[in-house]
Amino acid sequence: MTDRIFGVLSGRGRIVQNRLGDKKPLVIAIHGGTYTSAYFDVPGFSLLDRARALDISLLALDRPGYGESPAITDAKATIKTQAEFLVSQLHDAWKLHGEGHAGIVLIGHSIGAAIACRIASAASDLPLIGLAISGVCLRTPPEHKPMWEALPDIPFVEIPSEQKDVVMFGPEGSFDPTAPARSRIASTTAPRAELVDIVSTWNDDVHDILANIRVPVHLRQAEQDNLWIVSEDEVSGFGRALTNAPRVDVAMMRNTGHCMDFHTVGAALQVQQLGFALQCAAERD
Repeated sequence: MTDRIFGVLSGRGRIVQNRLGDKKPLVIAIHGGTYTSAYFDVPGFSLLDRARALDISLLALDRPGYGESPAITDAKATIKTQAEFLVSQLHDAWKLHGEGHAGIVLIGHSIGAAIACRIASAASDLPLIGLAISGVCLRTPPEHKPMWEALPDIPFVEIPSEQKDVVMFGPEGSFDPTAPARSRIASTTAPRAELVDIVSTWNDDVHDILANIRVPVHLRQAEQDNLWIVSEDEVSGFGRALTNAPRVDVAMMRNTGHCMDFHTVGAALQVQQLGFALQCAAERD
């Protein structure tokens, strides 16, 4: 069930009314490609449920073209333009729900992580206090660009479930065998433009983007991620590129695939992200 909690965007979540003097974050989660905001609320893997257990306010938005959010033109479906659009929506969310919170912590996955990085690198007037991301690294495999560009020239693309499972999940034994089928309640079509853009511009822009981020950053990257070039050096290099972030916590998670939330390590990932959000709020002056 979704609500319009971001002005024009749909989404889902829960706001905790904090006591006076509490230092709690307002966590806003940004999903990746081919998933709606339900990515963060799949039964058994729900980040929203974990936030609720910790009395943390968490809102998961539907990006443009997802859920009940209005679509935008192909020219505006790039990582950069989506980030620019979402800044205004985050301001609206803060006006509506920010009272009593220390600031906003963004949690982003995959393309949503790239968009969250773009937001953090440019939105100096947003009350952003932290960034927790997963499913993103420095470089996509070179063969992915022609593969995504060969997608049908239509606004929205649907990836068959069997093909999607191969990409999104790690090796056998790293997830419950029922997880792929259970996760499909969050699956949907994706704007073709964003799938092409992430393999066309990110590799060139990422170092400038990361160098402009000035809030604490938490990154967890899957060892068996089929959508990124992954190694210890690539992951640590991501951390080294965050030259202006006041605190950086970057690590690889072993024996897991791209959608870590749906894997055995998902609980550990989510607890770490929410703990990071609480720490960012506690450290806020």
